[in-house]
Amino acid sequence: QPSRLVELPYSSFDDAEDDDMAEQDPGICYPDPPKLSPFSHCVRYLAFLWNLLFLLLGLLTLAVGVWGLLAKSPLPRGVPLSSDPMLLFVLAGLGASAVSLAGCLGAFRASPCLLRFFLGAVLAFGGLEVLGGLLLLLARRRLQDALQDLLLLCLLRYQEDPDLQFLVDEVQRSLQCCGLESYRDWESNPYFNCSAPGVQACGVPASCCQDPLENGSVPNIQCGFGVLGLGAAAAGAVVHTGGCGAALGAWLRGQAWTIATGATVLLLLEAVGAIMALKVLRDIMAVRV
Repeated sequence: QPSRLVELPYSSFDDAEDDDMAEQDPGICYPDPPKLSPFSHCVRYLAFLWNLLFLLLGLLTLAVGVWGLLAKSPLPRGVPLSSDPMLLFVLAGLGASAVSLAGCLGAFRASPCLLRFFLGAVLAFGGLEVLGGLLLLLARRRLQDALQDLLLLCLLRYQEDPDLQFLVDEVQRSLQCCGLESYRDWESNPYFNCSAPGVQACGVPASCCQDPLENGSVPNIQCGFGVLGLGAAAAGAVVHTGGCGAALGAWLRGQAWTIATGATVLLLLEAVGAIMALKVLRDIMAVRV
């Protein structure tokens, strides 16, 4: 039976043969792979440190949110977890940590997959921020109405959620106001209503008082007791009678430039991180090609 020639697969002998041919023919040139410039190395290290900083900030935000949830555990009866403001810190911390971790590992391990994920996430967040800013500009009146509805909800649940209680006290104390439209809005709260059985009946929180310290060092939490039973003139001498709805709207209008500047700085920081990640990705792909 006649023998047949069988073509063998690629083996290491082919490389040896190619080396022998290259030695025999000095005209054949095998270029060295491109090397990263010092500037590319510097950008790579900066991208790693940049994302490491935001990773630490994200972890700090996550820790604050988890601490806030555990500090109130168990939640008050009838209060769902999804309505807890500290959940926003948890979600923001998780998102920032995941994206920053992808950027760190992508720059450290030279991983195109992680760098592409980081770039996509940063572009998505930036697009959502720009879209949210445009919606706020187009719907400023609705935003003010939404804030007033939120403040009214906080008044109704003042004693049920410590976070909402802290938020209302800070707003009333900082803006020197009381209630939504006036101090009389606290009558809608079941704990401060004049028909309530507790000692807070017919009163308002201490954050409504004009002088909660009363020339002392410790705030008097009873300074607002019985205010709803007084006349307008007598109540005005003890607490701030103006509502927080108009004061909050005026404060937001006064802080418009500050909010816009902060949003612009955040977008610029995200843009710088995206540009550095894109530079690192291009260098990696150039070396691999």
